[in-house]
Amino acid sequence: MTITNSQSGTNVHEIADGLYRINTPVSIDGAGAFSFNQYLIMDDEPLIFHTGPRKMFAVVLEAVQSVLAVEKLRYIAFSHVEADECGSLNQWLTASPQAVPLCGTIAAMVSISDLADRAPRAVADGELLSLGRHSVRWFDTPHLPHAWECGVLMEEKTSTLLCGDLLSQGGAGQSPLVESDILGPSEAFRHELDYFSHTKNARAMLERLASTNPSTLACMHGSAWHGDGAKLLRALGDKWSE
Repeated sequence: MTITNSQSGTNVHEIADGLYRINTPVSIDGAGAFSFNQYLIMDDEPLIFHTGPRKMFAVVLEAVQSVLAVEKLRYIAFSHVEADECGSLNQWLTASPQAVPLCGTIAAMVSISDLADRAPRAVADGELLSLGRHSVRWFDTPHLPHAWECGVLMEEKTSTLLCGDLLSQGGAGQSPLVESDILGPSEAFRHELDYFSHTKNARAMLERLASTNPSTLACMHGSAWHGDGAKLLRALGDKWSE
């Protein structure tokens, strides 16, 4: 793991072949330690998933540049419209003149076509996009865990599910990649601050994601996880059904 900014603690770690986790620990008043993660896929057409908040742009940019010349970025992707997902989108578009926003069709229609300084590349549910050696498939997950426009990306070469706010964990996320239990910590975090919409379609959407058999779950908050991703996603569905 490489620390790219000693003041913020921002660090970079390769969690799968050509796939890097960028992590910045923070402290939230009244909530304690927390973390924000972005994921960079190195390829012919590099992609970053999540931008980080606008005020965090400088340290995330610094981390990306430790791996890749930012001008080479082609896609700036995110799950849904929130500050930590796409708050610094336009700053990234300025720094990466050949990049475009990558999001689901609903996000493009209701928000990003207006908010972004460059027209988005909208991906349909189930659509596969080649980056070179890697490819990513978009899955619409409306209201899972929240937001009408929500979706996730599956990187098929490494079987990595870029799962956004699913399985978020509190704490600083000091371990980049773990094989230990994250369901317990994520459920404990959710019970303190329930950020799920509790959509009636959650179980079916989780089953669809489980059917992709991910071996790595790239969480936006906390550690990424390696193991039987299908089993873990189904266990998450069981928790919601209790």
